[in-house]
Amino acid sequence: MVPRPARLRSALSAALIALACLLAPCGALAAWAAYDLADTGRYVTTMAPLAADPAVRNAIADTVGAGIMDEVDARLDTRPLRGAVRPYVHDAVRSFTRTEAFRLAWDAANRAVHDAVLHALHDESEHDVTVDLAPVTAQVKRRLTVDHVPFANRIPVEHTEVSVLPAQELDRLRKGFHVLEVAGFWLPVTAVVLAVAGIAVATCRRRAVTATALGTALGGALLALAVTVGRSLTLADLPDDGHQPAAGAVYDALTATLREASWLLVALGLAVALTTWLTTRRALRPRRPRAPSAPAPDPARRPPRVRL
Repeated sequence: MVPRPARLRSALSAALIALACLLAPCGALAAWAAYDLADTGRYVTTMAPLAADPAVRNAIADTVGAGIMDEVDARLDTRPLRGAVRPYVHDAVRSFTRTEAFRLAWDAANRAVHDAVLHALHDESEHDVTVDLAPVTAQVKRRLTVDHVPFANRIPVEHTEVSVLPAQELDRLRKGFHVLEVAGFWLPVTAVVLAVAGIAVATCRRRAVTATALGTALGGALLALAVTVGRSLTLADLPDDGHQPAAGAVYDALTATLREASWLLVALGLAVALTTWLTTRRALRPRRPRAPSAPAPDPARRPPRVRL
């Protein structure tokens, strides 16, 4: 019969290890949101390759082309010719998305939007988050002028405010972001402390290490599954099915670090569990008894030498 203190230690160890394994994927998710998405440089670097993605280019061409047509209709009333003019406008915008100027504008716009949203999350203002396109245009103009692109110095720099985030959603996002900033640091630390404590109080530490490793691998697998399910739900909520490939490319780019972290948890957990199992099996393997060695000859019983 197992003594009562040993049972209490086993129950406490199991509870601590289970809680640690539960907090590990949550900590990875919070750290990703607080430190990866909130870093402007990483965000711009992550989004930069999407400027060459065909789905993203088509989505931008559709959106910008529709905006141009609305502006032309409002000023010139070309609605009767909209069907004939629209393909030419769309082709022109699509051609622009293949240029170096578009890549520069894409990076500058992503940086401006991220800075505006991040500033609003740390601020207490209740206004809509807007981005002035004049600095973006000025940056692109300056870069193209340095590269000696013809007529680059004639690009007009106009102050145009573009709404990025409505005020009614800002307060909710601000509270969630502050929670993630705290959880992104303390959840991983708490998970490590609980795992170490659970292993320390366990009656069989090798078994506790194996359970912790397998639980960590399971948590990483569940995190990877959550990222996949989140992608499906995100794309299903889009009103326009034609923009789903572009949204999927953006989602995959933003969650690449999170997917790597989830598979790292799986690989690390399985590696530790396998190592512990192999060392335990080797330690429990019965040792073969050594064969008795032949006794050394007794010098006193040596036969006398015969002299010739």
